[in-house]
Amino acid sequence: MDIPQFDPNSRRIQKREELIKYRKAIEAQQKWEGEIPQGEGELNRDGNPKIPPGQSIVERWPVLDLGTQPDVPKNTWTLAVSGLVENPETFTWKDFMKLPQHEDVSDFHCVTTWSRLNNNWIGVRFLDIAEECGLLPEAKFVFIKAFEGYTTNLPLEEAMKKDVMLVHHWEGKPLEKEHGGPVRMITPQLYAWKGAKWISEIIFKAEDQLGFWEERGYSNTAEPWLNDRYSG
Repeated sequence: MDIPQFDPNSRRIQKREELIKYRKAIEAQQKWEGEIPQGEGELNRDGNPKIPPGQSIVERWPVLDLGTQPDVPKNTWTLAVSGLVENPETFTWKDFMKLPQHEDVSDFHCVTTWSRLNNNWIGVRFLDIAEECGLLPEAKFVFIKAFEGYTTNLPLEEAMKKDVMLVHHWEGKPLEKEHGGPVRMITPQLYAWKGAKWISEIIFKAEDQLGFWEERGYSNTAEPWLNDRYSG
């Protein structure tokens, strides 16, 4: 099925439940004649308008962090995978680079109202890491830790989308420290805080556990096409 044509006069989806139905229809290549997600521009590969509501396009990639940018050399970098997996592992840089490497182009949406479009990434898909370690059936959520103490969380269903990656190259160059290098996580279909810079650990859980910004009033679902920035 082709992605529906963008119609600026069409009614827009207002509720998460309807957005989930829409995306499942798009994924299953089923015909959709209902409302489309909020936003502006032609629909992207996932059926979402290119620019989510309330976002402005930037050319440069702004730098945002908690005030600390840890220096993590590749020769000491590790990624621990634990929790509800058959084979907990700690990947060294060499181990990580032996995993399937993918190139992808996706957009980056920050909750502070800017978006950078068409970023070229190279890295490892989250789903490949999960499959490498063997998920247990009880795993429903993911809790992410970073080297500087940042944490975030997301449902397993969101983490396993094909465009969620742990990236080490951006625009043909190694990912710089200020942007989360040597490796950061990206979540193109959610606001960017759901993907941690300087990622250090992935924990698979049966129950949800709020991360740094989620505990401070940010939305737990972080859905750009619903303008879903804050809880409540």
